[in-house]
Amino acid sequence: MTLTDDTGTGRAGTPTGGIRSWLRDHSELGVSALLAVVGVLVLVDTVTAGSGGTDSDPLGPRTVAFVLGAALLLLSALLTVDILRGGHGEAEAGEDIDLSTPMDFRTVGMLAGVLIATAALIPLLGWPIAGTVLFAGATFALGSRAVARDLAIAGGVSLLTWVLFDALLGVDLPGGPLMGVFG
Repeated sequence: MTLTDDTGTGRAGTPTGGIRSWLRDHSELGVSALLAVVGVLVLVDTVTAGSGGTDSDPLGPRTVAFVLGAALLLLSALLTVDILRGGHGEAEAGEDIDLSTPMDFRTVGMLAGVLIATAALIPLLGWPIAGTVLFAGATFALGSRAVARDLAIAGGVSLLTWVLFDALLGVDLPGGPLMGVFG
């Protein structure tokens, strides 16, 4: 096995131009290291945190944290192997993006308004209704004009996330007026 590939770029092994060149060619290892650090932090925090679950809740929030931490470490390892074998990310061509077009502040403002409204509505109306406002408002801000369809989908997604968080994870999201119906 040689230290460089046939093209002389240094992607396959130790660089022809020194350690700086090798690190520049393998800069994606920084992302892999970040994934590993976050994965370790999630696992350490999960182990040192209290149980948080109940006897009637076999999964609890710790299970999800363990799965996420392990998944981050696995992804970090797989990405590292891929990078060291010569894989690297390709820059997006951006053929559908016109960089000379200015930012649409109207859309950004509408999305910010929807987020602020959602934060204000959660304590008053609960997650199912505030989440519906969030999802439907975001689709409207991004250009969808099928209001009835968007409201139906937003309501379904909002109710589903509320029930899943409550039933599977034991995370009590405020139900608002729907608390007596589903809770």
